[in-house]
Amino acid sequence: MTGLATTIGAALAIAAVSTIGDFVWAMWIPRPRTLYGLAHGTLLFLCIGLVLGRLAGKPAIGALAGALIGGLAAAGFYVLAPLTGSWIMFVLWIGIWVALGVLNGRLQGQQAAISAGLARGALGAVGSGIAFYAISGIWFPFNPRGWDYLVHFGAWTLAYLPGFAALLIAPLLLKRA
Repeated sequence: MTGLATTIGAALAIAAVSTIGDFVWAMWIPRPRTLYGLAHGTLLFLCIGLVLGRLAGKPAIGALAGALIGGLAAAGFYVLAPLTGSWIMFVLWIGIWVALGVLNGRLQGQQAAISAGLARGALGAVGSGIAFYAISGIWFPFNPRGWDYLVHFGAWTLAYLPGFAALLIAPLLLKRA
C-alpha cells in the first residue's frame, strides 16, 4: 500500500514518535548519555521499519531491520561526533534514508530492490535532509519546559514527509512512467 494518504499517515505517526522522544529527552534525561542515544535511535527507527514493514505485510522484519539501521546510525553519531562535530548528524540522516530506501525495496519484493531503493533513498535523503536541516533549530534555545511540542510535531512531520514520499509515492510515479 502506497500513496499520498499513506505517506502523510507515516510522516504523522513517526513525527509523533519523535515528538515523544523530544519530550522524554527534555523532561527525564538530565544530560546526554550514549546509552540513551543508542536506545533512542534504535527505537525510533524500529518504529519507522515497523511502518514500512506493515505496509509490505512484513512488520517484524521491517521493525528489526529499522532497529538495526537506527542503532548503527546512532552508534555512528557517538563515534564520529567527537571527531567531526555534531554536523555529522546530517550526514547520517542522509545515510539512514538511503538504507531505508533499500529496506523498503526489499520489503516490497521489488526485483531491482537495491538500485531502485538506492535511488528512492537518495531522493528521500535529499528532500528529508533539507527539511531536517530546516527544522533543526527546534531545540534552541534549550528550554525544554518552555518548548511548544505542537511546533515540534509539525516540524518533525515536515522533516519526515519528503523521505516517506520518496519511498511510498515515487514507486507509483515510476510505474506510470
